[in-house]
Amino acid sequence: MARDHAPPRRPVELGPAEALRLLAGVTFGRLVFTRQALPSVRPVGHLLDDGDIVIRTHEGAALTPHGEGSDGRGVVVAYQADCIDAATHLGWSVVVVGYARLVTAPDEIERVRARLEAWEPWHDTEQVARIRPELITGFRLG
Repeated sequence: MARDHAPPRRPVELGPAEALRLLAGVTFGRLVFTRQALPSVRPVGHLLDDGDIVIRTHEGAALTPHGEGSDGRGVVVAYQADCIDAATHLGWSVVVVGYARLVTAPDEIERVRARLEAWEPWHDTEQVARIRPELITGFRLG
């Protein structure tokens, strides 16, 4: 039985502005961080705020123990989000690498909590973290 062969799909690289625009259009992604010297991934909700990715997490998450890193800029993390159709395999994927820091200002924490629903049930130990992008990459599958 002969099969129709569609032309091969090629990923098209996205510029940083387009990648952030797509990221702003979804509310779910994956935080990639180091835990006990090993890579770890956690699904979280996010919002974009003044060019930063803001997430709600709990204090047991490994990005928060000492929170600032040795240089004071934060803990290096990656954040990945996508929107890919399971049937057609069309869509996009974005990865941001940057520094995560805990938000400590009470007014900013309350503003984020009002705009972003928590995905995890640890409300009593919940924290807010802000990821400042340093490297933004992405591609569209089409």
